[in-house]
Amino acid sequence: MKRTTRILLTGFEPFDGESSNPSWEAVRAAAAEPPAGLEITAVELPCVYGRSRTVLREAVAAHDPDIVLCVGQAGGRPDLTVERVAVNIDDARIPDVSGAQPIDEPIVPGGPAAYFAALPVKACVAAVREAGVPASVSNTAGTFVCNHVFYDLMHLIATERPALRGGFVHVPYAPGQVAGRSLPSLAVSAVAEGLRVIAATAARTNTDIKAVGGATH
Repeated sequence: MKRTTRILLTGFEPFDGESSNPSWEAVRAAAAEPPAGLEITAVELPCVYGRSRTVLREAVAAHDPDIVLCVGQAGGRPDLTVERVAVNIDDARIPDVSGAQPIDEPIVPGGPAAYFAALPVKACVAAVREAGVPASVSNTAGTFVCNHVFYDLMHLIATERPALRGGFVHVPYAPGQVAGRSLPSLAVSAVAEGLRVIAATAARTNTDIKAVGGATH
């Protein structure tokens, strides 16, 4: 009998004055109704440089997942964006929840400049689109706490847990966050379904598909 695939999903606490964060709401919803064959654990990360990495590593050690999928809010993006690359830099445009605002600081001093996600990024995007949820490949995870966590996850995989697979997904605002503003949003239920599809696709797919996913700028 095939063993259940263990998935660790992480979302973030609210930040930048928001009262909620759709990444955590969607992660929690996805974990409540996992796809067949998957065991999903949801963990909320603080939107704080340094502390977020510690909580993530503690969760990995506690749950020993096969796949880690970290999720964060990218206000202004219209769809689920599966991140391709994490870069070794903290460069905060706004302070984190603790008030810290690092500028041009390496996440891991002496570490590689960047890591690619250890997920079938394009296959995940294609599967989410097929499920009726908008999605695309992203080639930048920013330089805020999302990229901070993404890079540290990939560094952990590269240096300590080579059997682990993982990556990062950014999600749009929830509709309630953009009331009265001309900004794109996506229902948390749709985001949660997209995350379930990504988790299931990652669990069964080791080799990515070859498809257009690049950008001209």
